[in-house]
Amino acid sequence: MKLQSLRRAAFGISATALLVAGAVAPAGAAPAGAAAEPVLRDLAAAHGIYYGTAVTASKLNGTYATVAAQQFDSLTPGNEMKWGSVEPVRGDFRWSGADAVVDFAEAHGQKVRGHTLVWHSQLPSWVENGSWTADGLRAVVADHIATEAGRYKGRIDHWDVVNEPFNEDGTRRQSVFQRVLGDGYVAEAFRAARAADPAAKLYLNDYNVEGINAKSDAMYNLVRSLKAQGVPIDGVGLQAHLIVGQVPSTLRANIQRFADLGVDVAVTELDIRMTLPATDAKLAQQKADYKAVTQACLAVARCAGVTVWGFTDSDSWIPDFFEGQGAATPYDENYRPKPAYYGIAEALGWTDGGTGPGPGPVGGCTVAYGVQNQWSTGFTAQVTVRNTGTAPVNGWRLDWTWPSGQRVTQAWNATVTQSGTAVSASNASYNATIAPGATATFGFNGSWSGANTAPTAFTLNGAACTV
Repeated sequence: MKLQSLRRAAFGISATALLVAGAVAPAGAAPAGAAAEPVLRDLAAAHGIYYGTAVTASKLNGTYATVAAQQFDSLTPGNEMKWGSVEPVRGDFRWSGADAVVDFAEAHGQKVRGHTLVWHSQLPSWVENGSWTADGLRAVVADHIATEAGRYKGRIDHWDVVNEPFNEDGTRRQSVFQRVLGDGYVAEAFRAARAADPAAKLYLNDYNVEGINAKSDAMYNLVRSLKAQGVPIDGVGLQAHLIVGQVPSTLRANIQRFADLGVDVAVTELDIRMTLPATDAKLAQQKADYKAVTQACLAVARCAGVTVWGFTDSDSWIPDFFEGQGAATPYDENYRPKPAYYGIAEALGWTDGGTGPGPGPVGGCTVAYGVQNQWSTGFTAQVTVRNTGTAPVNGWRLDWTWPSGQRVTQAWNATVTQSGTAVSASNASYNATIAPGATATFGFNGSWSGANTAPTAFTLNGAACTV
């Protein structure tokens, strides 16, 4: 129930390294001799589903952008497509935030879930408090859908057409749309969305409908009725704002019964909160819960995918709305993967080769990036990573995002993958371990056009490094 916004020096180069010829590897390729850090989007694609995240447009830079691009193949604008964001004043449309998310997704080969066209919350005052006749409000809703869905026609994979139409007991929520237009507003919204964006999948979305209960029964009956009327509904979204240890036992059966109505199902806003502080036991249970939700989706053929509602605790809405609770996402506030991240990966079939949960944890790191040679269309760069922690790093992956659209064309002493502007460099078999105070160095050739601006943020195994 996405209320308001989603929250919130160079060092010495090591001795000359052995030159190993190699080209840029495909996304997700594992370094020889070491277990690769799992890439959720690649693991999910192998099962025919997507794994996505909600994002905040203003944060799509630096480490946040790197992780979002590297790990997820679907993006949902957390707030940027809501009515209050795009049309706060009647006729005054503001698209910069929504455009930024769509442009970023397209640059990184990601789908976009449009969220949301008709919702009772985060409405501008002129809609919420207007003195409407049925014909007047109907025209306003139709115009809003035609304008927003029409702007992104052909660029949105799924639209959450109607969001949260039910109360907890299964009765209709008395939103301005329900009060003025009655039950028929849902069907009207879906028909308007189909007319505006014929290729997009159209979803009904709600929370606390993950298990079989009065609210999900009401949603089931509505979907069945809409299908019987010939209304163009393609999918059902189960938000899944859950609590640690409380994944509904009927989740899989509930997904299946909606699928049996002839619609797709998606887990659209997954987070699993806990009472703070986080403990090893709570994090272990959270890992099991994320794994269980992902497995439930995989078990039903018509489950299209899973979206986490923010991938990092620094961008989670939970602490602002549930006092004393948080730590609800797969990454901590410093972009370090939590056990939940590995639970998702394990559900998607990832194994660590017996070496533990992916490349080792990082206590601290610094990165020196330098362009050694540059010409009109290309350059050679060297990157040195120092382990400033007190324990060895066993297996490593360095991630960054190009600020100017550069591309890596050849690499040595690391296996380098690139997706859009997101780049990952993983260790070779002979430099997998970085002892405390030691370094690992690799180099690459790249191409550039217009500018060759250096990256400003790097993460090592998910931990942010000093540059």
